[in-house]
Amino acid sequence: MSALNFRKKPVVIQAMQFKGGWSGDGSLIADWVGRHATWSCAEHAATEGYPDSGGVMHIETLEGVMTATAGDWIIKGVKGEFYPCKPDIFEATYEAAE
Repeated sequence: MSALNFRKKPVVIQAMQFKGGWSGDGSLIADWVGRHATWSCAEHAATEGYPDSGGVMHIETLEGVMTATAGDWIIKGVKGEFYPCKPDIFEATYEAAE
């Protein structure tokens, strides 16, 4: 049996980009995600393009806890679940919707 081709159904999702800091985007995302997220300022180096990005966000997903770093998008899925997505995958998969 060979693999079949599939196209992703057009669904509108909500997303916020995590820039690695607590003040501003980090606290807003944690409030939006609610009890499913924790933020920690571990000994991480700042990510290029995000000078205040020493923190990470741990998000409880359907597959277990995943870690978001600066630049990652936090997505709210179609069933209300949250998960992080790397920026290159996000850009290849999603476009702005109204």
